[in-house]
Amino acid sequence: MADFDARSFLTTLFEAAVRAADPYEAIRAHLPEKPKGRTVVVGAGKAASKMAAAFEKLWDHPLTGTVVARHGPIEPCERIRVLQSAHPVPDEAGLRASEELLKLVEGLTADDLVVALISGGGSSLLPAPPEGLTLAEEIAVNRALLASGAPISAMNVVRKHVSRIKGGRLAAAAGPARLVTLVVSDVPGDNPAFVASGPTVADGSTVKEALEIVDRYGMVLPEGVMAHLRSERAHAPDPSDAIFRRHECHVIASASVSLQAAAGRARELGVEARILSDAIEGEARDIGRMHAALAREVALRNRPFEKPVVLLSGGETTVTITGKDYGKGGRNSELLLSLALDIEGLDGVDALAADTDGIDGSEDNAGAFADGKSVARMRAAGADPRAHLARHDAWSAFSAGDDLFVPGPTGTNVNDFRAMLIR
Repeated sequence: MADFDARSFLTTLFEAAVRAADPYEAIRAHLPEKPKGRTVVVGAGKAASKMAAAFEKLWDHPLTGTVVARHGPIEPCERIRVLQSAHPVPDEAGLRASEELLKLVEGLTADDLVVALISGGGSSLLPAPPEGLTLAEEIAVNRALLASGAPISAMNVVRKHVSRIKGGRLAAAAGPARLVTLVVSDVPGDNPAFVASGPTVADGSTVKEALEIVDRYGMVLPEGVMAHLRSERAHAPDPSDAIFRRHECHVIASASVSLQAAAGRARELGVEARILSDAIEGEARDIGRMHAALAREVALRNRPFEKPVVLLSGGETTVTITGKDYGKGGRNSELLLSLALDIEGLDGVDALAADTDGIDGSEDNAGAFADGKSVARMRAAGADPRAHLARHDAWSAFSAGDDLFVPGPTGTNVNDFRAMLIR
């Protein structure tokens, strides 16, 4: 493999993973039965506009609808309105978008059909603070969650109890209409109630659990929010309620399917592939060190897998922000910087960690590449990689080393993608 272009190979695997999560093919396999009455489309998430464009092309029947995507490039739609709001911190545009979705499902009948197109990122895109709370307070909750280090499942338990639209509330507002939810999952385990905090999928989590999560992760929330969580108003709809009996939900794309597609592509290119897990969670820098240890074991001892091999994994790690002095980056970049430090000087290992939506954190990169010389490149450019890791500034470190991965927004989102090639 002397002339092997490792970065092109890893990019090809990322592209295969993204193609496997393409909303058009996934939706085509899950089109609902046409209704006697109206078809109303609602939706939210990083894949919202692409899902909406796919659905309206496939749906040869009248429809109306609105979906909410993040600010930035969107897929054009003809019959479905696409609104845009902020991610990962909510904004006023999201507040207006939530109101529009709630109004859109008012007054429907049992003959009508609501199709909900849901993907990751919808929690931020659909702020809807309960009566008595403000958008500023919901933003404070969101910031506290993002900095807490809590897994996405725990974050969404809290979010759905501080909302008028999450936790199945949008579905309940649709009244007697039949509802079909199509989900592009970005959460470990693919529980649809956790994707975008489940605006159309109720679950059995309780206010007590939400309060326990706040306490466990040491979150400091506004007093008004804490008072709300201790009140009867915070209780989310019960999934056993009769109003949900005509609802169905399908996970149409997920990390598992995408990793299998990447593994298949690797084998087509002559490299054995092993999937470690599609549901890895934990502190990003710790998971980075775990991946580095595995890479070293294969590279130096040819175990537990024989080289050449590419190791694939997915899931959603977390970054616990400590202090107010922090830099740029996201969980994939931070994971990879931790990995890069632990494989410094190791030959024959190349890695890519990226978010399948094309954006990692707040910058324009999906993630980054790393190899045994990454740290040396950073230092040669004047960067101190350990200092950057300490202040959550992985973007700056990889930018200095010219190792950022910038494919642009992909229009889908099945969470993190990691590939380590050991030659």
